[in-house]
Amino acid sequence: MEESLRHRAPHSALGRAGVSFAQLDTFWRKWVFSTDHKVIGLQYLGIASVMGVVGAFAAYLMRWQLAFPGSSAPLYGVLDPPPYNAWLTMHGTIMMFFVAMPLLLGAFGNYLVPLMVGARDMAFPRLNMVSVWTLGLASAIFLASFFVEEGPAAAGWTNYTPLSADPAFTGVGVGFDLWLVAVFVDFAAVLMSGINVLTTALNLRASGLTLMRLPLFVWTQIVAAVLFLFSAGPLMGAILMLLADRHWGTGFFLADRGGSPLLWQHLFWFFGHPEVYVILLPALGIFLEVFPTFARRPIAAYGTIVAALWASAALSFVVWAHHMFVSGMSVQLALPFSITTIIISVPFAIVLFALIATLRGAELQSATPFWFALSAVATFLLGGVTGIFLGSPAVDMYLHDTYFVVAHFHYTLFPSVVLGGFAGIYYWFPKMTGRLLGERLGQWHCGLTFVAFQFVFLPLFVAGVAGHMRRVYDPSYYAFLEPLLPLHRVATGATLVLLAAQILFLVNVVWSLWRGRVAASNPWGGTTLEWATTSPPPHENFAVAPVVVREPYLYARAAAGRVPNPQWSS
Repeated sequence: MEESLRHRAPHSALGRAGVSFAQLDTFWRKWVFSTDHKVIGLQYLGIASVMGVVGAFAAYLMRWQLAFPGSSAPLYGVLDPPPYNAWLTMHGTIMMFFVAMPLLLGAFGNYLVPLMVGARDMAFPRLNMVSVWTLGLASAIFLASFFVEEGPAAAGWTNYTPLSADPAFTGVGVGFDLWLVAVFVDFAAVLMSGINVLTTALNLRASGLTLMRLPLFVWTQIVAAVLFLFSAGPLMGAILMLLADRHWGTGFFLADRGGSPLLWQHLFWFFGHPEVYVILLPALGIFLEVFPTFARRPIAAYGTIVAALWASAALSFVVWAHHMFVSGMSVQLALPFSITTIIISVPFAIVLFALIATLRGAELQSATPFWFALSAVATFLLGGVTGIFLGSPAVDMYLHDTYFVVAHFHYTLFPSVVLGGFAGIYYWFPKMTGRLLGERLGQWHCGLTFVAFQFVFLPLFVAGVAGHMRRVYDPSYYAFLEPLLPLHRVATGATLVLLAAQILFLVNVVWSLWRGRVAASNPWGGTTLEWATTSPPPHENFAVAPVVVREPYLYARAAAGRVPNPQWSS
């Protein structure tokens, strides 16, 4: 509260706690143990990037083994079955918990929410610093599991019991304990960050910024934070219970001790399905910022979108059992979960149709952020439609645990995390660095990433419908899978192109930081508050506290076309 009151105080020559800016301006204070939300956002971005490289390397190893079973993978060698299981487990865990959440919630949420609401920092800056360092600790614990004797966890990223409850089943002891501890600590970091985002967005809004004038990106961060706060507890409890089963003789998940292995699945998916939306919603928020800016049109159906976001959050708590249709659950129970699973597509359809409607009559501005966002929406549409198939118990019985599910899953998460993440980075890179990324390299990067992704996962839909089960180390063991091997080779070749395309992005970033065009405060013609300040913003963001006078996403007609009518008074 004290910090919040200080936050509302007039700007002064002193930082928090009366420390002068000169005292704050040391390397360790400014870049390592900073309480500035912008630095912390970049720290989240750095952690997500490092972990993303590890996750991408794991994907490359798995793809190579599936396409060329038993051959030596460049940069690694022959991938044996136990390490295959470990890399598979680590890929899923890293991408979900150590890339997607830190990038979309930690990096973008921390950097942008205070700017978009006109605040000088997060409500609790020190808690914010603790949250990113807690994530750093979780990442270190997680990576340490690669170096223990039996290797890292190897029971799949869902770690179903009883497979994960007894070290004898996977041959992994300490490595899996480290997985459990790392994920628990990671969730604690996200909870701290979520509390900060919620408090900042609700309590530190600029004068005139009513709730229904909030940028939609902020709304998605609010809903995602609430969703995580309500869903993380069951899985954090389950992690402690599983540790107790493994080391202290309890039997929560072991049938021979009176427990239920299915209980883990219930607790995991009660968190796991809302978790998908915790990741998806901020990505939608990015699209909802990018589309109106480059369409030069107000976003269609603002109020309906806000209602749809909350509806999707509420429904996400009553769909988890569709992941368990083959677990032996009652048919009578499967029906209501099937209905809610299909219903939850409605709010997301509303958001996607609103995005498409925003393009009607648009004056499109060709720029890399828009192409990434458009590619993401097109890709997500296919992911959403295939999800409706899996919501039907009759169809799911056949497709469950096949590559169809793998393809569907990646068609929902890749556009959110990767394409959405790049849309956000290209869009706000000028605000973060004061430089514009190169357009030509950016559009090549976007085109190659989008096309290569389709060639990775479209073949896997076909493999799944043909009955190819997932989590198979060597498809050539099974005669009926041998005809599907060319599909794996297409997918693996496309994976190599997909990974190579990211080099363009790295080159673009390095070149642009060194020689890129200097960015103005509002290089894209945005209308929300982050564009009211300089690029990059100064410490405490705004020289003068901004005043909001209108809704976001308004454009006025002029002789040269539509021009932004920003939220703030000039």
